[in-house]
Amino acid sequence: MAAGELTFIDPGTYAVNRLGIRANEDRGMIGGETDEVARMLIDEHQRGARFRPFAAATGIANLDQAYEVQRSHVGLQMRDRHTTAVGYKVGLTSPRMQEMCKIDRPVAGVILGDRIHQSGAVVQARDYGRVGLEFELAVRLGRDLRGDADLAAVIQAVDSIAPAVEIVDDRHCDYATLDVLSLVADNSWNAGVVLGAWCVPLADLETLEGVMSVDGKVQDRGSGRDVLGHPYNSVAWVAQHLAETNDKLRAGDIVMTGNWVTTKFPDASSTYRFDVQGLGAVELSVHR
Repeated sequence: MAAGELTFIDPGTYAVNRLGIRANEDRGMIGGETDEVARMLIDEHQRGARFRPFAAATGIANLDQAYEVQRSHVGLQMRDRHTTAVGYKVGLTSPRMQEMCKIDRPVAGVILGDRIHQSGAVVQARDYGRVGLEFELAVRLGRDLRGDADLAAVIQAVDSIAPAVEIVDDRHCDYATLDVLSLVADNSWNAGVVLGAWCVPLADLETLEGVMSVDGKVQDRGSGRDVLGHPYNSVAWVAQHLAETNDKLRAGDIVMTGNWVTTKFPDASSTYRFDVQGLGAVELSVHR
């Protein structure tokens, strides 16, 4: 690929062919069943229960049903915490992350407004089952984006970008047992976002390097091309995903486009920093 040349991955490749989000012959979960599983998840999080795969035991047979449960789960959180949805996360966007989780496809989750933090934030590990950190590029849209958007449309829709950290809570999951349906239903483990300063979008995002350090010592590196070939492919992917339920990305939405490295699990009080070439940095301290 020539320098500066963008490779657009058709989001339909993931959203339809790989994820199978389109409606199929299977019966959808009855509303009461969906809400019951969502309430179970709320209870587990409140009790600090360990994550154990639950899809098969609760009748979640496909991704349509898993996302139904996710929507109910997120709706209960919005009601209970008096908050709103402000955007979406896309996870498992790199071969390294798919290998780590033994899942060969991206997943989506919803970002809630009361879990947005600014660079320099301090979080307490005790507030999570097991806190994990993912180092990403956040995108903010300046206009609506529908499911048929191509790369040119995404470029036109993006208002600003920022280095960011996603906070995930895997609740001490045994990754050897993890299944994609249970992960999706549990809002793809999103537990918050830390945002650096918003910047004017740069060209050639796939060529940028990101460096993750802990207490000033470099621990890992990645690049924009590690995220589905280009971070904007994640934006197109989630637009296609939303279109499957007649929804869309809206102006003002934030999209966390995916981890440039692998998830880090703090085992001591530390400060994590993610520097993205040409964009600046974002910092988060975790206290134990």
